[in-house]
Amino acid sequence: MNYSFRQLKAFLLVSELGNFTRAAERMHITQAGLSVMMRELEAQLGSRLFNRTTRNVSLTVAGEKLLPAAQAALGHLEQAAASISDIGAQARQVLRVAATPLVSSSLLPEVFGVFHRKHPHVGLQLHDDDLGRVHALVESGDADFGLGFFFKAAHGIERTLLCSFSLMRVAPLRGEGAPGPQPVGRVAWSALEDETLIGLPRDNPIQQFVDSNLAKIGRGNEERASFRYFDTLIGMVAAGMGSTVIPSFALLACRHHRVATDILVEPEESLGFYRINKRGRAKPELMAEFSETLVSLLPR
Repeated sequence: MNYSFRQLKAFLLVSELGNFTRAAERMHITQAGLSVMMRELEAQLGSRLFNRTTRNVSLTVAGEKLLPAAQAALGHLEQAAASISDIGAQARQVLRVAATPLVSSSLLPEVFGVFHRKHPHVGLQLHDDDLGRVHALVESGDADFGLGFFFKAAHGIERTLLCSFSLMRVAPLRGEGAPGPQPVGRVAWSALEDETLIGLPRDNPIQQFVDSNLAKIGRGNEERASFRYFDTLIGMVAAGMGSTVIPSFALLACRHHRVATDILVEPEESLGFYRINKRGRAKPELMAEFSETLVSLLPR
């Protein structure tokens, strides 16, 4: 016997509604098509399933016997189809993250690893680019969310503070020794008055914030060597090109260089590290958990 899913579904609808016309409407087929389907099923079984009158349709003895078996079979098929659909949905689930290069290189590999071990069925895509491009990827919908130091909440973008980081001085490490975690000290801004300083490009929002604080010691509007990326900047400090001021988020990257790090105080200034996503767009189911994993691994 070769019973189809549609035949069994049609049989159950006719038995439930007691009417061929309404059952055909429910299945989005013609009444004639439904009648043909039922005649084929009756022919396969070798028995009539329905008593038909001008007013209603009722099950025959054979139909009564088929009813529980058809209900069970259809229930099992629908349950299996739902499970298969869930597996397919999980297999297709992708989280698209946009982040600046320092975030991408120094932190996200560990976050991706932890998250992947917990959710191996979720695909993770990373777009690493500058702050403006990260914002554009989120705005266009090509990234589910972005990570970085976003100073302003743009129109149509939702901004969520994940953590704040103090500004710190990164200076060449004096004496011998291998790169690695160094004790983090504390030093006043006034200690920078006579140091050679290098930094990010002047149009970088982080550098603009740093310059607004350097201006308080008379060093906010001076020409200095600049480098586009944090990793390059820290490497230049290690090479003896000068000291720099960057957020303490970069402590992770500093571990790979022979540099000393000190939180700047008097006053201590901080920058907010944010997640951004497009306002009004459905948030990915696992975005919150990914963010929690990220925050748990952030340098303090």
